Amino acid sequence: MSTSFDTQNSHLDSDKFHDECGVFAVFNHDDAAALSALGLHALQHRGQEAAGIVSQCEDIFYAHRALGLVDSTFGSKDVIDYLQGRMAIGHNRYATSGATLLKNVQPLYGDLSFGGMAIAHNGNLTNAHEIRNDLVQKGSIFQSTTDSEVIVHLIARSSKKTIEEKITEALHQIKGAYSLVAMTKERIIGIRDPLGFRPLVLGRLGDSYILASETCALDIIDAEYIRDIEPGEMVVITHDGLVSYHPFKETHKDVTSRFCIFEYIYFARPDSFMEGKTVYETRKAIGAELAREANVDDADIIVPIPDSGVPAAIGFAEESGKPFDLGIIRNHYVGRTFIEPTDQIRHLGVRLKHNTNAPFIKGKKVVLVDDSIVRGTTSKKIVEMVKNAGAKEVHMRISSPPTKYSCFYGIDTPSNEKLMAHNHTIKEIEKYIGVDSLAYISIDGLYRAVGEGKRDNDTPQYCDACFTGDYSVSLTDHNNNNTGSSVTKLRERHK
Repeated sequence: MSTSFDTQNSHLDSDKFHDECGVFAVFNHDDAAALSALGLHALQHRGQEAAGIVSQCEDIFYAHRALGLVDSTFGSKDVIDYLQGRMAIGHNRYATSGATLLKNVQPLYGDLSFGGMAIAHNGNLTNAHEIRNDLVQKGSIFQSTTDSEVIVHLIARSSKKTIEEKITEALHQIKGAYSLVAMTKERIIGIRDPLGFRPLVLGRLGDSYILASETCALDIIDAEYIRDIEPGEMVVITHDGLVSYHPFKETHKDVTSRFCIFEYIYFARPDSFMEGKTVYETRKAIGAELAREANVDDADIIVPIPDSGVPAAIGFAEESGKPFDLGIIRNHYVGRTFIEPTDQIRHLGVRLKHNTNAPFIKGKKVVLVDDSIVRGTTSKKIVEMVKNAGAKEVHMRISSPPTKYSCFYGIDTPSNEKLMAHNHTIKEIEKYIGVDSLAYISIDGLYRAVGEGKRDNDTPQYCDACFTGDYSVSLTDHNNNNTGSSVTKLRERHK
C-alpha cells in the first residue's frame, strides 16, 4: 500500500512513525486462503486499518476486503470457504486518521487483456501523481485513490507480449519504494524495487511457495524461510517452479541497496529475520551502542517504554551493568487512542496504553529507553507520569537518531514542521518533555550496531532519510507540489 491521494487523510494521530502495510502470498496449497489469513495476522503490526485477500480458482478470482483487523475480517469459516483455490494474495493496510475508503483496500484487481490480475503493494511511489494525471488525460478511469492503482494501469496499457514484460515496462516508469505480490490465473509474482526499501521474503511449505513481508508470517504457518527477495528482483512462481529475473540490472547496475534502517529500530516484529539479521538481536545491539555513547553512570534502573523500547533497553542494561525492570506496564487491550471530549480528560489519554509500576520507580534515578521521539507529546506525558510515581530523576535515551525529515517511501509520517527534532535542538526537546537529560544514538552508532562500522556518506548502506534528509530516489510529486489532482474532490462516508 501506499499513500492515499486523499490528502485530508494524511494527519498522523499518534506519536510514532507507522509502516503502512504488509503483503502475503501463497502458491499451490489447498488452504491458500486460510494460510493467507494467518500470515496477515502475523503481519497485523504492519497495518491495522483494513485487510483483504484475493484467491483464484480456475477462471474465477474471489475477493474479500474489509475495514478493520484481520481477525474480524477473516475470522469466519464462511469467508475462508468463499475464497476458493490454491493461490491467494493478501494485504494489511495501516490506519491513518480521517475517512477510510473501502475502495482503497487491497489487493486491487483488474480485468486486463491477458486475464484477471490482483496486486498488493507495500511502499510508496514518488511520481504517482504525475503518472496518474497523465493517464487520466489519456482516458484512464481510476477506481481508487491509492498510488498502487497506477501500477495496474501501466501494466494494462503495455504493448509487450508476456506478463513479465508488461510488468517490467510498467515498473520502469515508476519511482519510489515497492514490494509487490501479484497473482494471475497461472502464477504468483513477487517484486522488490531496485533499492529494496521495503522487505519481502520467500518461504516454502512442502510443495508450496510463500511470499511475505516478514519471516514471522512464515513462522505462523510453519513454513521454511528460504531467502530474501533481492533488491530489483522479480520472482515468478508457476507449476513449473520458480524463475528469477533482474529487470533493472542494466539501468541500476551501479546502485546498492537502501533497505529501510527503521525496520530494525521499530517497524518489524522483533522475532523476524531481515536482510541476514535477527531484528531482536539488532535492537539489543542498538541499545548496547546507545549505552556506550550515552550512559547514565549513577542510574538505578533501566526502564523500557513498552513494547517497542524493550529490546533496546535490555541491550542498554546489559552494557551499562544497571538493572532492567518493567517500570512501565502497557495495556495490550486498547487500540488507537480515542478523541476525548474535554481538555480536562484529554491529558489522561496516555494512561489508556501505559501505567507506571510505581514501587520499582519511586526514589530512583530512572533511564527510560524508547525507539524514537516524533512529536514529543507522548514522551512528555510518560515522563510526567514517571515523575508523579516518585522517580528522583528521569533520563531518556532514544535508540534512533533524531527524526528530522518525513518519509516518502512507504512510512506514514508527519510533515517536517510537525517533527519535533526538525525545528528544535536536543536541549530544547529535553526541556519540553521534562527530563533531566536526553540523548539519541548517533547515526554512526546506529550503523555500528547493525554491523556496518559507520555510515558511508558517499554511499549510505541503508535508507536513513528520516534522520539525514538524504533521499535516494527523487521526490517528483513532492518537489513539484503535484498533490492536488481532481481525486481529492471525492469524499465518502463509511460506518
